[in-house]
Amino acid sequence: MNNTPKLSIWKKILALVLAFGPGIFAIGYTIGTGSVTSMIVAGSTYGMQLLWVLLLSCIFSGLLMYAYGNFALVTGETALYAFKKHLKWGKLIAILIIVGISFGQWNSLMGILGISANIIYEIFLIYFPSLVDAKYESVLTIAIAVIVIFYGLLLVGKYSFFEKILVIFVTIMGLSFIISLFMVYPLPIDVVNGLVPTIPKIEGGQMMVAAFVGTTMAAATFLSRPLFVKGKGWTIKNRGQQKKDAIIAATLVFFISASIMAVACGALFYQGQPVTKVLDMVNTLEPVAGKFALTLFFFGTLSAGLSSIFPCLLIAPILLADYQSGELDTNSKQFRIITAIAALFALIVPIYGANPIHMQILSQVFNVFVLPLVILGILLLINNKKLMTTYKAGILLNSGLITAFFFACVISYNGVVALLDYF
Repeated sequence: MNNTPKLSIWKKILALVLAFGPGIFAIGYTIGTGSVTSMIVAGSTYGMQLLWVLLLSCIFSGLLMYAYGNFALVTGETALYAFKKHLKWGKLIAILIIVGISFGQWNSLMGILGISANIIYEIFLIYFPSLVDAKYESVLTIAIAVIVIFYGLLLVGKYSFFEKILVIFVTIMGLSFIISLFMVYPLPIDVVNGLVPTIPKIEGGQMMVAAFVGTTMAAATFLSRPLFVKGKGWTIKNRGQQKKDAIIAATLVFFISASIMAVACGALFYQGQPVTKVLDMVNTLEPVAGKFALTLFFFGTLSAGLSSIFPCLLIAPILLADYQSGELDTNSKQFRIITAIAALFALIVPIYGANPIHMQILSQVFNVFVLPLVILGILLLINNKKLMTTYKAGILLNSGLITAFFFACVISYNGVVALLDYF
């Protein structure tokens, strides 16, 4: 009899986790190995100095998720379809956004698959030391196996199926990073100072700020939200639920990302050991954090990678379907062909045996360039009285989105300067 309450508690927790809405895709898009890489590199190189960028990005992300979701519930239309239909120059804006986001996400996909395959290889190496002489072949085989499995799952899945798989990966990832934080943590004064806006005055500082915003304020997250809201079956009656979902998603993104940065700061920054490769952490983190924290951290990083593969494969067909009709058909020929091209594209880094870290940070920087367009588009739509009727945006939402627009413009300029310096 004693087991029944325990069982019901676990059932309640599981039901709570699986009840998570479209916000789970926001976390899947936002916290991938690109985000983990940016947070680790920032935490180990600059300590908690960029925490303010993360906080601002998450606040603006929550506002944008809410605005796009609310627009979909009120009008029944999706983002790019509405841009094309209601805005002057809407067709051109929509096409620029599709090209810009798909380019950024497919570049990320190469790095994600490369890092995930490397992590799985490192795990295999513990049990099969003889693999040390066949690193390239092993990593490539793992990468092919992972992408084939995910492509296969895409072909059989529906929205609810994708959502459940993402929930599992995101839960493992979040718990792994937050538990690691209890073992290795930064000084409280550094956390407080990190909330004061400053840009690191050393090489790569500007690039890192742009990469941070590119990975946290991911334009793909907002544009895809109307489709996922519709996929969930939500209507105008679910406005309160949609708002709560956006707040929870933005809050979780902040806490999980801040945990990664804090672990890297506590374990590596104070030791004067900046990281340029995620897998370098195997050697640097273990003496400080111990084997258990290290295993947890890598399990979290792997879950972050795997939770991002689905959204990255889905992004181009989602944006095209949005532009064409506002409906995503996962059984269509177009969907299968585009996701197959994305899956093959993902294998470029593993095939060349390249280090995916620089590609990963660069792809995050490229993501910021379409961001001002994405914010401007929704600002115009939610203030259109004919479309939104009594649900037109209020002063608070408008003020937040206008601030987000100027923030995105400054960061885009910053990204241009950083890329010119890099090349």
